[in-house]
Amino acid sequence: MPHAAERSKAKRGRAALPMLANRATKSPGPPLWTALGVALAAVGCAPSGPKAPLPATDGMRSSIAVGIPLDARVSLLRAGNPGGPRVVLVHGTPGSATGWADYLTAPPAGADVVALDRPGYGASAPNGAVPSLAAQAAAVIALVPADGRPVVLLGHSQGAPIVAWAAALLAAEQPERSVSIVMLAGSLDPTLESIHAIQRFGARSLVQRLLPRVIRNANAELMALKPELEALGTILPAVKARVVIVHGTADELVPVANVTYMQERFSGARCISTVLLEGRNHFLPWNSESEVREALRVALEPSC
Repeated sequence: MPHAAERSKAKRGRAALPMLANRATKSPGPPLWTALGVALAAVGCAPSGPKAPLPATDGMRSSIAVGIPLDARVSLLRAGNPGGPRVVLVHGTPGSATGWADYLTAPPAGADVVALDRPGYGASAPNGAVPSLAAQAAAVIALVPADGRPVVLLGHSQGAPIVAWAAALLAAEQPERSVSIVMLAGSLDPTLESIHAIQRFGARSLVQRLLPRVIRNANAELMALKPELEALGTILPAVKARVVIVHGTADELVPVANVTYMQERFSGARCISTVLLEGRNHFLPWNSESEVREALRVALEPSC
């Protein structure tokens, strides 16, 4: 894989990457401002963003109603082979389905690709934030086809813990189903999360009225993330899926130290593949498309 300077593969997530934690030496910037950077990238207004013109996805739009614990209507984009393995693309905080335009206009061969506006973003309800990983995962589970086809769940940034939660639910409710998850620049280690003063300022009611919905909801999600990740950590060993971890060593928003945590906590996984992208930052869906597509290819393979 080009530019993948380090690669490790291990059963049951017990591989260690030497001195990995020491590589995350720079602290992430204030999350309220970094969330703005992700939002701009996701809609093509920053150096990192989809190459495909966003109107190219206009004819792919539909929506579904999702029940408890979400109880909201979720908007989605769909492309590819309707009878193929389902690939669900889950954006981070903030973002939208259109951030996956490159993968929708040129979907992986034979795959049925769905990208959703996560609850609280884009054209999805509700208008307010949905900080609960369980409620967010309900929207992902609603996109799993009822016909038993193999499923690949790819989550970028905060989308990664959401697909991990969904995979744990699938392991309990549909143990016979073939499930793979791709953790793309995933934020899972609760010890690496903190709340900055600027976030508390952004949470004030007066300030919230001045912020756009996407930033207001992103801030609410980030402020609630640590306890949500602590709860997720207790169920990660229940994940039976194939796990593919892809992370940039120069990620200043989600430290690469998250990789070690994932390797240790996915102890019940069928198998784990880890790819570190030397010198890459957080915006992997857009600056590392070939590596992301390779991760999807691996995840779509029928066996480890």
